[in-house]
Amino acid sequence: MRDNPCISLAFAVVALVCAERAAVVAAEPINDYPTAARADYVFGCMAANGQTQEHLQKCSCSIDHIASIMPYEQYVEAETVLRMRQVSGETAAMFRDTSQMKEMVDRLRSAQAEAEFKCF
Repeated sequence: MRDNPCISLAFAVVALVCAERAAVVAAEPINDYPTAARADYVFGCMAANGQTQEHLQKCSCSIDHIASIMPYEQYVEAETVLRMRQVSGETAAMFRDTSQMKEMVDRLRSAQAEAEFKCF
């Protein structure tokens, strides 16, 4: 049976379109940070830096940059460790004394430093 050139061309076009779409999807940033989490970050950032339009832009840029560096799940874990470090007592000691918790916080601090450099 001979190959039909029209069918071969159609398959080639479909494969090309699928490959191109896959490349576009892979290049798109993952937006896994909920709006409320972004807003919470911006409110806290503005409270620390100033309640101005300029700081609104800078703080929004900052959380967007952090979101481009680390997935939301890692962000939440690191923020939780930071909050738990403020609690006194033996229960909170594991959040201050373990290397795994330190690494989580270090990743967040690094992302925040990059964001500050880029946005402020």
